[in-house]
Amino acid sequence: MRDPADQATVAPPAPPAEARSRTARGRTERSPARSRKARVVLRKVEPWSVLKISFLFYLCVMVVIIGAMMILYTILGAIGALDSLTRLIRDLFADQSFEIHGGWLFTRGVSIGLVLVVLWTLINVFIVFLYNLLSDVVGGIEVTLSERR
Repeated sequence: MRDPADQATVAPPAPPAEARSRTARGRTERSPARSRKARVVLRKVEPWSVLKISFLFYLCVMVVIIGAMMILYTILGAIGALDSLTRLIRDLFADQSFEIHGGWLFTRGVSIGLVLVVLWTLINVFIVFLYNLLSDVVGGIEVTLSERR
């Protein structure tokens, strides 16, 4: 049996980290923030989700690039650089029928952009299939997730 004097020296258990303590003036203060960590292994990536995200991402990139090209074409046309370029090419190659057609350029640009969107989307899906095969062999990628409170 234990001695009663030994029991008196044992400190009470510490309150949990989430508990709030009261100060002398009645205000509450939070305990210091602690983070919780979890180690997770990424073994499989869903090809369908990569297909959707990749397609939308590359489509947005294409729209931004085509939009920037349209703005640049408009600015170059407004300052007269396109007319100067047309005259230069006519003089260099002795071809008086040469013209720069914006509509032709942008239809080709959109067509090439759509082909590249589909190509890069398929490349990403292929990479996902390759990752899934390799993760079966090596066990996947280990990621540490942390949560701050």
